[in-house]
Amino acid sequence: MDRLDAGAIALPGVEVRVVERCSSTNILLEERIAHPVLLAAEEQTAGRGRRGRRWRSPPGAGITFSLAAPVRRPARELAALSLVAGVATARALRALGAQVALKWPNDLVVGEAKLGGILVETRNALAVIGVGINCRRVPQLEAQLGRPVAFLEIEDRNLVIRRIAAALLDALQAFEARGLDAVREDWEAMHAHAGRRLRVRLADGTTMSGLSQGIAADGALRLLTRRGLRAVHSGRVVSSRPA
Repeated sequence: MDRLDAGAIALPGVEVRVVERCSSTNILLEERIAHPVLLAAEEQTAGRGRRGRRWRSPPGAGITFSLAAPVRRPARELAALSLVAGVATARALRALGAQVALKWPNDLVVGEAKLGGILVETRNALAVIGVGINCRRVPQLEAQLGRPVAFLEIEDRNLVIRRIAAALLDALQAFEARGLDAVREDWEAMHAHAGRRLRVRLADGTTMSGLSQGIAADGALRLLTRRGLRAVHSGRVVSSRPA
């Protein structure tokens, strides 16, 4: 596996930093900035997923980076940034030949196996988009996570990061101009569970089941349940089956 190199990742208008080891690239970029900054790490010791979950990133085995950039949309719309970032990342990976799809709200999947995840945090008109992707096959990772895991298996991680970061910047620009509508059609087309019957674990620990009806204008997952159409704003898809 190649070494991460700031010069190989370089993008116009973006300050690129590479570190050998850090706690979390998202945490290190929680600072006020006036221009986009990208931080990539060979290893994260305290990487985070949604709702405080840990993101495992063995040294040199994957891609872990964060992109911080100013964002100018109403605060009520910022929850949709995970979907915007997912579309951008999937576009870049598909262009590199990966058969990746999107699992609401922030997972990158190949079939039912998890390839990666996205964590978006916003503060004071700043969006920090963290991306984690499994690259090198780590046999024990699937056992640790208790679920199928996919691996990108592309040697040039610098190229992958550069392509994803460029796509993220383009998507952020489109989001600032049009909101979620800028990528909503693409998200629907890449949705791994389109038209399937889903069971979703909600933020309060309860579950809701229904037929997937895509996403609402604010990024919520829409489910057709026995009680009618419901919108899920915070939760996790725990099972999926054909309708």
